[in-house]
Amino acid sequence: QVQLVESGGGLVQPGGSLTLSCVGSGFTFGNYAIDWFRQPPGKEREYVASIASTGPHTHYADFAKGRFTISRDNAKNTAYLQMNNLKPEDTAMYYCNRGSFWGQGTQVTVSS
Repeated sequence: QVQLVESGGGLVQPGGSLTLSCVGSGFTFGNYAIDWFRQPPGKEREYVASIASTGPHTHYADFAKGRFTISRDNAKNTAYLQMNNLKPEDTAMYYCNRGSFWGQGTQVTVSS
């Protein structure tokens, strides 16, 4: 069955960086676009970024432009979200998405 597994979250100070990973299985990873979403505490889930099946076509939410970079390695069935200059408002559960399929999420907390 389709599975998406995120990792790489954690606690980071403002201005710091994290790289999230999303490993897909149960499907031909390179055939599908992958999206990242996030859900801040007490708020709705929101779109972060997406990458086309073979890249390099990417799209970002306004808050992610210039700070976040989405990429993928189809040979490793993995998508990445590199996040730089993190802010407290980036604190959220981050999810990998492929259509109707979601991972379990990885928590990112930005705090001093």
